[in-house]
Amino acid sequence: MNDSSSLVIHLLGKEYRVACPVGEQDNLLRAARYLDTQMREVKQANVIGLERIAIMAALNISHELLEARSKASSDETGSARMQALIDRLEGELRALEDLTPQNRSSVKP
Repeated sequence: MNDSSSLVIHLLGKEYRVACPVGEQDNLLRAARYLDTQMREVKQANVIGLERIAIMAALNISHELLEARSKASSDETGSARMQALIDRLEGELRALEDLTPQNRSSVKP
């Protein structure tokens, strides 16, 4: 059974046929459109030559990826710290609830 097919993508007006797993065509087309947009932006900055344009676009996309991963990691760390604070607060509230019945018996209305 064949679990991949080929798909035609367009980058800077050129056509490329690439292998693509079945069911991933939409994702590949979306990625190709994004890459094409990035390459066109690099080209507009007066970068000459397809190879240089592709390398600069790849560097820009790599930078975006690393920034996104760093932010995601930071968010996970922040979430873990927040959960630890919530757990601590819940523990303190439970301890306070445990003390409350003793305090009620000693307080007269």
